[in-house]
Amino acid sequence: MRGLTPPVLPFRAMSATSEAPAAYRNTADDPGAIGLIREAIADVRSRRRLVRYLVAADMHKRGADTLLGNLWWVIDPLLQMVVYVVLVTLISRGQNIEHYPLFIFAAILPWKWFSASVTDATTSVTSQDRLIKQIQFPKIVLPVAATSAGVVGFAFGLIPLAAIILISLGSFSPFLLFLPVIAAVQFLFTLAFALFMAAGNVFFRDLGNVSRHLLRLWFYLSPALYSLAVLDEVRLLDQFPILRVLLQLNPFAILFEAYRAVIWGVPGDISPRLPDLSGLGLLAVGSLVFLAVATVVFKRLEPKFAKVL
Repeated sequence: MRGLTPPVLPFRAMSATSEAPAAYRNTADDPGAIGLIREAIADVRSRRRLVRYLVAADMHKRGADTLLGNLWWVIDPLLQMVVYVVLVTLISRGQNIEHYPLFIFAAILPWKWFSASVTDATTSVTSQDRLIKQIQFPKIVLPVAATSAGVVGFAFGLIPLAAIILISLGSFSPFLLFLPVIAAVQFLFTLAFALFMAAGNVFFRDLGNVSRHLLRLWFYLSPALYSLAVLDEVRLLDQFPILRVLLQLNPFAILFEAYRAVIWGVPGDISPRLPDLSGLGLLAVGSLVFLAVATVVFKRLEPKFAKVL
């Protein structure tokens, strides 16, 4: 029996016309912000099979390119956890935090999801320049697919998280049911940020290189290796009020504290509890506004992609 050759490019396996046609507009048309958002939603819905295919293709590519494949989603955050635990325990106050591996893994895992999604989404449009010039399709599906693929990787990372919880705490808390709620808020923010980066990288190619350094700095300025309670103990926030303002504006200060609340607890009381629902609610609303603005910006720039690429 003659074997089937797997497709090299996703669009060969699923043609651009295999689903409901998307609406395309002339650059002179201006449907307004609401119209652009509706158009973007229609683009993604009409190409939802294509988004699923791109997500599957992305996960398959990652698995085929390396020996361990998608297991790196399990191994990489564990290796990072070991490095940070050793360093912080030796040179800082990590030894004073009970179950510190669980404390730090609760931040590393969602951050890996965010950074991997943003990195992939940043080049999602520019890496398909030849297809964009040859085939007419809604470009917004590319960063959406890259961000959605990160969700699958995050799910892989829940496996070692479950193991560390059992080793550290001995049982699972019912507050873990809030994990999908926190992850949904993070997804909204991640998708909005990814749309901005994908569109911006078309016109400013250095954005991909700059983003890697900015993401690293962002991680260290977020309460990932430490808790906000530690900063209060050393009165660092009182000495430098600007740090308090930056932390209040940092979405991952809210997200990390929320993840830790349901997974680990709070400093001085290691028992899972409800996250700060008011903070999460404000972040969710802010992320929706951010996503609406990012969608409008992406759709306004989309007609120019083929010319620039």
